Amino acid sequence: MKIGKLVSINYSQLKVKISSEIRGGSVNLYGSVYYFGNIGSYLKITNAIDETIVCEVISIFDSDLHQEKASFDIESNRELLLKPIGTINKSKEFALGVGVFPSLYSDVSIVTFDDMKHILRTHNEISEKQKGGQRIHQSFPLGISKNLINYPIDVSIDSFFNIHSAVLGNSGSGKSNTIAHIIQEIHKKNEYSSIGSRLLIFDVNGEYKNAFDVGKNSQISVKFFKPNLKTANDGYDPFHLPHFLMSLDEWSAFLLATDATQRPFWDKVLQESYRFYRIGTSKEEEREKFVHYLRHRICTLIFSTLRQADNDTARITTAASILGSITSIVNNNPSLKSASSDLLKDIRDLQSACVISWGQNNDQLNTATVTVANKVNEIQVQEVLDSKIKSGEFFDYKFLKIAAELILLEEDARGNRQIRSYTATMMTRLDYFLDNPDCLFMRNADVIKSSEAFFEQLWGEESMQSQLVIIDTSELSPDILETLTSVVSRLLFDQRKKLIGDSRRKRPIHLILDEAHRYIKKHYDYLLKENIFEKIAREGRKYSFYLIVSSQRPSELSETVLSQCANFIIHRVQNEKDMHYIQAILPYFSDDFTNKIKQSIPGEALVFGNCVSMPLHLKIHKSSPSPNSENCKIAKEWFKEKQTGNTN
Repeated sequence: MKIGKLVSINYSQLKVKISSEIRGGSVNLYGSVYYFGNIGSYLKITNAIDETIVCEVISIFDSDLHQEKASFDIESNRELLLKPIGTINKSKEFALGVGVFPSLYSDVSIVTFDDMKHILRTHNEISEKQKGGQRIHQSFPLGISKNLINYPIDVSIDSFFNIHSAVLGNSGSGKSNTIAHIIQEIHKKNEYSSIGSRLLIFDVNGEYKNAFDVGKNSQISVKFFKPNLKTANDGYDPFHLPHFLMSLDEWSAFLLATDATQRPFWDKVLQESYRFYRIGTSKEEEREKFVHYLRHRICTLIFSTLRQADNDTARITTAASILGSITSIVNNNPSLKSASSDLLKDIRDLQSACVISWGQNNDQLNTATVTVANKVNEIQVQEVLDSKIKSGEFFDYKFLKIAAELILLEEDARGNRQIRSYTATMMTRLDYFLDNPDCLFMRNADVIKSSEAFFEQLWGEESMQSQLVIIDTSELSPDILETLTSVVSRLLFDQRKKLIGDSRRKRPIHLILDEAHRYIKKHYDYLLKENIFEKIAREGRKYSFYLIVSSQRPSELSETVLSQCANFIIHRVQNEKDMHYIQAILPYFSDDFTNKIKQSIPGEALVFGNCVSMPLHLKIHKSSPSPNSENCKIAKEWFKEKQTGNTN
């Protein structure tokens, strides 16, 4: 339906004069009401080669306002200022941008619902297939258009989920509702015989359980986890992330270890912990090999001490201290003590040689050490030295402190007097790991002793795996939160990278990163060699491993992660720093988008990227049930109705 004529043309703006017979800001076409008189509504114009130019209304004014007699006359001529958006070609395919502009005085018409199907590609991209007599819809409803009022917007599942996406906006703007609604809609598709989704939410605020309560969303197979629970509680199962699954980089990040000194030191500690564990748990023949290794280490320490000190008194005092510490280490660990009876006898012999007569030892300790060293099977020692701990191989965390003390003794014996001051911060963090209840979920290694057991805990058994996993991290401190999210994501990514051929495209995984700015930082404070989320953002698509990033502070997010996102749902953002950051990261972002985002009310969002053919301003559908993220009703909480009673 024609509503006016094109009266002015330039590269970025078109001016339209509304026909005098058109009254109001809406028209009725075949029983459907279309609104054109509001900012953001759509109109179309045909060019000389029969292409349809789709435009958005950006300004409305009265062209007769300068004439005194016609001023404020509701029947006076109205004009609209339009911004060209894209073109529908002869094949009914829509693309952003305009090649051939329309001519002056071209007719301007209403964009109909049929036109929107071509613009949004719902006629072919979001297809419907026949299967077993049922229609399987490959899309999900996202919201209602604010541009074409009351027009429902569906989004292709493939175009939204086959690339990384971001949901951004201030606190209370509707991010959690958007994510909950999308997941709920995906799993409401009863047409499917099964839904093979695997989604994992890091629930930083503990609000998603309410949205996916089993009683209210029976169609979703969901598991709820919370770290540091001793037993299942309030619908949550205990979540375990054993320490032995952490890489050297992740340990270094958690312990705040520097590259120069502490990181190599901790690498030695991990190797020694593994060896100590093997001494106490291996079969007798294998255990003997590790006892030989420990005997070798003790002799090496004593020889180093004898070479370093200036006089026998200093040598013997240091050696006696080392032997006392090693004896304490062995005696305080039952598994070591039971496996090392011969070794303890050798240590006692060495201690007996730690004597001073008139300031001289007369080479007694050196002789005793040579005697013990002659018992060492060098071949077996070399086998132990060559056996490095493998990634994900189990060892008991209780050996970490023992191993660290032994490495410190070794450095002391070499004359490195500053090693204890260099590693003081790291050793304090180690004590934090060993003693703090917040780290219990990492220390509980008796439950999970392999990466395979970890994945089974996470998703469930192969025959009945969960579609949605929610880990409530609301009670974790920032450093432990970073550790948990990084290690879990890295383990999942490493598992996906092992897949080859078509297996890479089977059973994809989507990580939903709630409050992502808390652990995907722009300036990463900790010392990971590579932020795992940046690596997933760059490479995850090849392995069907995707991110959905949710944040209220995009300016604090890693630029790499945000720039790799191809779909954006941006709720209200008022902070100028965050808005400038979004504009800098996204080159196609315009000032018009900025105004829409700032003026959005809770629940509204600007959607653009791969999932839609052009930017859309939507009212997102309400999730049901909703996440536990509603604002407090202050007045309701402050003012309660007085209870009146009989005073007689």
